[in-house]
Amino acid sequence: MEIYIASSWKNQHAVEMLTDALRAMGHKVLSFVENNNGEKPGAKTLNGKPVDVDTWVRSEEGERSFWYDTEGATKSDLTVYVGPSGKDAAAEVGAAWASKRPIYGLYAKGEDFGLMRRMMDLWFHNYRDLLEAVHRLDVARRREKRARRKPSLRKV
Repeated sequence: MEIYIASSWKNQHAVEMLTDALRAMGHKVLSFVENNNGEKPGAKTLNGKPVDVDTWVRSEEGERSFWYDTEGATKSDLTVYVGPSGKDAAAEVGAAWASKRPIYGLYAKGEDFGLMRRMMDLWFHNYRDLLEAVHRLDVARRREKRARRKPSLRKV
């Protein structure tokens, strides 16, 4: 499956570890961290010079990141939200939900998602349960694909 992880830069290490675990399970993971070379906006440089977040957002690189994140959330087979996060991750969850993509949330202390937490198909309090659910979803999707394939009934 293709999986997009929506989160905050403050969770960079958790995103990296989850990315590694999901890839070890055979999934393709779209990582906003890798897409930005592990360089948080605000610590970014353009043409070798430091730039603030607003300048970066308006840059071509910022536009590329916007489309990477938006398409990752709206076109992947699954979006995983790692909390607590900010407005950008919440917007990505909303985009995934509007695109009728499944969304799993990894709850963390300090999570402040309000009513819109209902967008999550499932919430998990530990990553092991999340990984098990991803595995079950993958198995179910594979079975569904096989069931859609109709055997050929041609006469020989």
